[in-house]
Amino acid sequence: MTFEELNLAPAIVQAVREQGYDTPTPIQAQAIPLVLQGCDLLAGAQTGTGKTAAFTLPLLHRLTQTTGSRNQWGGQAIRALVLTPTRELAAQVEENVRSYASHLDIKSTVIFGGVGMKPQIDRIKKGVDVLVATPGRLLDLQQQGFLDLSAVEILVLDEADRMLDMGFIHDVRKVLAMLPANKQSLLFSATFSDEIRDLANTLLRNPQSVQVTPSNTTVQRISQKICPVGRGKKKQALLHIVQENNWSQVLVFTRTKFGANNVAEYLTKNGVSAMALHGNKSQSARTQALSGFKSGEIRALVATDIAARGIDIDDLPHVVNYEIPNVSEDYVHRIGRTGRAGREGHAVSLVCLDEEGFMMDIE
Repeated sequence: MTFEELNLAPAIVQAVREQGYDTPTPIQAQAIPLVLQGCDLLAGAQTGTGKTAAFTLPLLHRLTQTTGSRNQWGGQAIRALVLTPTRELAAQVEENVRSYASHLDIKSTVIFGGVGMKPQIDRIKKGVDVLVATPGRLLDLQQQGFLDLSAVEILVLDEADRMLDMGFIHDVRKVLAMLPANKQSLLFSATFSDEIRDLANTLLRNPQSVQVTPSNTTVQRISQKICPVGRGKKKQALLHIVQENNWSQVLVFTRTKFGANNVAEYLTKNGVSAMALHGNKSQSARTQALSGFKSGEIRALVATDIAARGIDIDDLPHVVNYEIPNVSEDYVHRIGRTGRAGREGHAVSLVCLDEEGFMMDIE
């Protein structure tokens, strides 16, 4: 199947080709026709399956079919809203929207916390068709009277399971209450807990379901290894693995912010350039760490689960679980950062005695 066969506007197909894609991924092939028909959608898809394009492309196509109304400042009223759990993911989704809309007269912007509000407010007043946002900053702007969501035609909740994990569910429900009842809603989640199903039941009307990976399984292309190691020896073990294999790009997961700082410091001191990525870092420090990692200037990025959400690096070869997550799904998310888009990936878990129970749950 090709993108043309999905009946997307020629300008969108052209933009997709310019990004170097010819063939839709399974989630795109299944979801795009349903979204184009106007159905509500409940989609099970992990990061790395091509899910962003699965909602962005049909969303843009639908917006080309209608003209929107004006906001109170005379600009274009917001017609599509994409909610994401983290700043990194929001920035990345909006970048995709812009690429795919490069030949369309559709404007987008992204809003998240940690940076100044004024430029965000100015963009909204000027008018945007597609708004990508994190829930907190969205509610801040709405409470100050700078946001009118009454003209939203399409809502996307991306990584709904992560929103729940991060405690955003009340914020999400507040946002939903501000939207028109007759909108089209698309919910994407890697895992489906009872809470996600409750949310889906209140939000979606006769939804179509698509599921591209069996629930909570890991990708076959990733080789997964366990290294039993004493807690006090983990740093030396990690350094040894990175140096011995001459890894130039490795994502390391710790359980705490303190742990991330500590490990990054140790690696750097011992000749492996590393940076920590976690919630206490400013937005500019996070952006800097990510771009250094992508460019190869930084060999190891040491991250907590929440901070790593939304890291999208096409050919990330190695992931190390410095500490084992106590929630099995988090293991799936972590190692799913590698082995994407058909490439090989390697995941190594350093397991000490008191983590064996978590490792058995994962197995």
